[in-house]
Amino acid sequence: MKKFSVVFILILFFSFSLSAQETDNLFDIDFDSIFNGSSAKKNDAKSKQAKDPSLAEIDNLLDADFDSLFDGSYTSDNKEIKTPVNTAPVKVNRKGITFGASYEFQGAFAPGWDLAPWHFDGTEERTWGQGVKMVSNLSINAQLSEVFKVYTSLGFNIPGFSFTLGDFFFDYNFFNRVFLRAGKYEQSWGHSDFTNLLARVPDVGPFGPSYIVKADIPIGVGGFQALVLTRVDIAGNKIPEHMNELALGAKYNIALRWLDIDIGVLHQRYVMPTRGFLSLKTTLGKTELYNEWLVAVNTHTDNAVSFAGNIGAVRDFFGDKLSVGGEVFYNGEGNTFFYKPETNFTDAVDKVNVLDQFQISFNILYRIEGKGDPRIFTSVKFSTAEKSYQVIPGFKFTPFDNVEVYCAVPMALGDKDGYYYRHNEDILNRPFSITTLITLKGSVYASSF
Repeated sequence: MKKFSVVFILILFFSFSLSAQETDNLFDIDFDSIFNGSSAKKNDAKSKQAKDPSLAEIDNLLDADFDSLFDGSYTSDNKEIKTPVNTAPVKVNRKGITFGASYEFQGAFAPGWDLAPWHFDGTEERTWGQGVKMVSNLSINAQLSEVFKVYTSLGFNIPGFSFTLGDFFFDYNFFNRVFLRAGKYEQSWGHSDFTNLLARVPDVGPFGPSYIVKADIPIGVGGFQALVLTRVDIAGNKIPEHMNELALGAKYNIALRWLDIDIGVLHQRYVMPTRGFLSLKTTLGKTELYNEWLVAVNTHTDNAVSFAGNIGAVRDFFGDKLSVGGEVFYNGEGNTFFYKPETNFTDAVDKVNVLDQFQISFNILYRIEGKGDPRIFTSVKFSTAEKSYQVIPGFKFTPFDNVEVYCAVPMALGDKDGYYYRHNEDILNRPFSITTLITLKGSVYASSF
């Protein structure tokens, strides 16, 4: 799939997503997917750079999904809702079709330095980052019968003049007992990236977008899910030829009134550890709590066993004006990777590293009442093993209809040899920058339902 080039980077928030269909949450942007490291860009990005260096600079500029900055449980009254793609089995009693079109025009500017200001010694270098981006997305959601539905999404982007295929899948309902979905789409298990087994990719082998066949079977207050997943480029006229190109998974959910439980396992022969996870989620008053555990057995190598776990919480205060969240997780598996899918504004990232040992995240979002619907946010991440921090304060406001302005200051603290100092979420991977994005966007939908 050709590269999605985007124009800005802003803030990374939680490593988990609380809701994938709402569009006003600061806590679901992935800065790892924004940069994909400084040396892991795709081959077509390299070819663009060879043809036009200025275009390559724009391509690498700011790969952020700004809708996903506010994509989750923290919502506002004037949020813009995208056509939802329901992943749960639902019976529909009539035919119909929904067409959707969304458009976004962006411009970004980001001066930055190769040293943080508190380390200035007269040798620091200032660089500039700027770019523009135009994005158009079309979607078709067709209910062809009571039991058969097809969803397709297509994107067109400038610069690069690229067309991309988004989700493309069908749903089929077998007697309201088995709900089948098959095609190109991403499925998520758990809350955090590192416990989402379906996003894990091997050290070697195909690690592009996923093609999944899954079956959901409702059982009591929960349900069972079984699936087959491959990352072989089927859209590129390839097909899986070996069993090690297929991952087999199963998950069981129990949705009690006071606790949501997920238990799952994923196995891909010869190329990845066999992993299992347990995810617990509950709400106490206005506080959402979750705790997840993962075990990995190196069935592909030495049969060694490792563990990982996290605990996190999110709460709203002052009539939902203030949202605060935090997470602590431990990765005992070592150097592991997961795949980040593309969005309307970000290219897919083949492999994102899950840092070893303890990681701590803290995030805050404050909504100010008044004209422009302003938001103030801060994201902090700390790696104990790397002894480095990432701090990203910023704000967002809407001065006019369909116009949004973002500003953020990605900065790296701590050990200069630490991970975040070397991988700051800046457009050009600098330890300190001041980034500004102006975006004009809107969407429209027409339905026969």
